[in-house]
Formats: sequence, C-alpha cells, structure tokens
Amino acid sequence: MANPITEELLTQWSGQYAQSPNRQLATLALARTDLGTVAYNAAGANVMRQKFSVEIPTLEVTDQQASGRCWLFAAANVLRERIAHDLELDSFELSQSHLAFWDKFERANYFLESILQTADLPADDRTVQFVLTVGVHDGGQWDMFSNIVRKYGLMPKDVYPDTWQACHTRPMNGVLNRSLKVSAVKLRRMAAAGAAAAELQAEKERTLGKVYAFLCSCYGEPPRTFDFEYVDKHKTYHREPGLTAIAFRDRYVGGLLDDIVSIIHAPTKDKPYGKTYTVRMLGNVVGGRPVKHLNLALEDFKQAIIAQLQAGKVVWFGSDVGKFGERELGIWDDGSFDYALLSGLDLDISKEDALDYSYSAMSHAMVLTGVNLVDGKPTRWKIENSWGDKRGKKGYYVCSDSWFDQYVYQAAVEREYLGANAALAAQDPVELDPWDPMGTLAD
Repeated sequence: MANPITEELLTQWSGQYAQSPNRQLATLALARTDLGTVAYNAAGANVMRQKFSVEIPTLEVTDQQASGRCWLFAAANVLRERIAHDLELDSFELSQSHLAFWDKFERANYFLESILQTADLPADDRTVQFVLTVGVHDGGQWDMFSNIVRKYGLMPKDVYPDTWQACHTRPMNGVLNRSLKVSAVKLRRMAAAGAAAAELQAEKERTLGKVYAFLCSCYGEPPRTFDFEYVDKHKTYHREPGLTAIAFRDRYVGGLLDDIVSIIHAPTKDKPYGKTYTVRMLGNVVGGRPVKHLNLALEDFKQAIIAQLQAGKVVWFGSDVGKFGERELGIWDDGSFDYALLSGLDLDISKEDALDYSYSAMSHAMVLTGVNLVDGKPTRWKIENSWGDKRGKKGYYVCSDSWFDQYVYQAAVEREYLGANAALAAQDPVELDPWDPMGTLAD
C-alpha cells in the first residue's frame, strides 16, 4: 500500500522550514535572483584562471549560432588547425554547412532505412519509438563526422558559407522531420500490405529526392568543384583551381581520420574497461563505419588526451555542459557553485549513477587546446568552444579537473597516444541498445 502525504507530515515540514535560518535566507535570495547566481562561489571560481602549462596556439573561435552543430564545428576545428599550420594561415575555417548538408541528407536515408528495418514491429515498440523520436536533428558524434568526411570530403568555408537556415536550424528540422514521419507512415503501411522491396525502395527514393531539393533550398546546392584561394602569413596569394571536396580532403587531411579512435570514460557495470562498444541504430551514413568507442579507465582516458596535447595537437571531446557552468566568465567547475548549501538537498551522485539514472550524458562537443599540469597531474583544462567570442575569454573556456572527471565522456585521439591501449581499439565491439547513454548525440 502506498503511503500518502498527511497533514501531520506537512505541519512537521513547515515547522522545520520556518525554524531554519538557511532556508529563510535562501528564500530571500532566490525571490528575484537566478539559482546559479546565488549558488556561485567566487573563491572557487577564482582558481579557474586561464593559465596553462601546456597550451596550443589556435585560431579565433567559431560560432555555431542557433544550431546544434557543435560536433561538426569542433571536429572541423581540429582539422583546420592542421591545415592552417601546414599552409601558414592566420585565419581559416572549413565549411560546416557542407558537412551539415550531407549529414542531414544521409541522416534522412538512415532514418528511412531504419523505418523499413523495423516495419514488422508495432508502432509503439521501444525501438520504433526511438527511431521516430530521434528523427533527423543537428547532433552527432565523432565517427559520424568521420563518415561524412570519408564520403563527401571537405571544403573551405568561403567556398560554401552558411545561410540563415544553416545557422537557425529549428524551423528547417521541424519541417524535415514532419516530412520524414509522413514518409514513415506510408512506408510502414506499404510494408504491412505486402509491398515488394523494390516498391519500398522506390518510395523511399522519391522522398529522398524531395529532401535533397529542400536541403538545397536551405543551404544552397554544394559545389562540385571549386578554386581554393588563400593568402598566407607572408601575404603571399595562392590558388588551386578545380578541386573537388574529396581532392581537398586527400591533399590536406590525408588518412588522419583512420588514425583517430573514439575513447570514452563510462564507469558503469555493463561496460568493462578495455572493451569496445557500438550502439545499435546509431549513425548517419548507411554503409558507413559504425560508431565505435573504446572504454578506458579515467587515468588512461586522461593520459591519452594529455599525450596528444603535449604533442601540440588539439583534441575533440564531448561533455555535459549543463552542469556547473558560468558562460559569461567561461567556467565549468563544480567547486564554483554550492547548490547543496543553497538548496539544503542531497546532491552528491557518482558518474556511474549519473549515467545509469539518466542525470547526465554527453550534450556538447568542443576542443581541448591546453591543460595545466602540477607535478604531472592536471588541475584545469583549456577549451575552445563554438559559441562565438562574446563569452568566456574571447570564446575560450576553462574547466576544473574535478569537473572533467565527472562530466567529460568522450574524446577523439590519435592511436599513437593510446600507448598500450592502442591494440584494444581493434576489438569487435559489444553492441549496446539504441538508448544507451553512450549513444547520446552532442549538439
């Protein structure tokens, strides 16, 4: 029998509240002030200085604006640093719209193929509902970025710049997903009526043709060829005519993506360390490489990242930026806020429990560009974000090592910096359910 809240209990709790000076002070403070502002601990935040023993000079920050393209921006920013270094450029961006266009188009096909794959299941089946709920949106992961680059290449941003729709994606995504769900209804009904595979594919391709045209209206059609023009640090003009996106990628990135491994720190009992994992029905390119993560103990995870930073190479990573953040100052630090004191609530939760109980998961991807090491141990990390240069230190942020331990989940590092763990990346992955937290998409 369930126990209801009684009048006696309400009287007891009301008395406790009335007799608590802390609760009364919090009531005054919270009446007209944001919770995070009241919980802010200046003494803790003062330790989050933007000074680092290992710091990689990088280009100006980028701005994803009102879109969820953080994973594409962060990944493109990793590659642009290599290109800018090799060509001696003071400024450079890769076209995020080129990546987003093809991701959206491939994701539409992935969605429709998933609908066909699950057509014999009822509409309220959990897997079907997962596919329908995720649909096509802006978020993604490192391996999804790699799949787009492998198939469609790269190009400079000034060749294929952003449009308004590229920077404000909510309305476009809404229309696109409505269309895809209309198609899902038709495909499932055709399958239930016994339509042949060829008929189903023809209907799917009809939808994709319309999706392609719609995306061209939103982004402009991606150019087939382009001239790469740039002026280097020595004010020398260069021009390479008639490049394709594939040729540009091959020339300036080469096989780098094949050397990069997605590593995660997921301290849950269902994911032993030293194993690789994939997530069923997570991806963007049908026929592309599956998302694959190597789960490492925290110290191994951090050491691989530090090793790459010490080699002068920035690192793509994914974290939960919705926790303990001060965006104007550019701080992520659990020591800079005291929500427990302010609220009087029990708030301690381990990283394992936060994953298992749906409190935290990766929500945003950025780039690590530095770390402060004291006696060989990290104390804070420098972050390049993609929210423009008006917040933080001209768009650069800092997180504490304790925040990193709790809220950083994924990174993309080159195989050589994994040390003895490098061989583990070749294992066949264990398949996880579509809704596993390691399948969360950064946006």
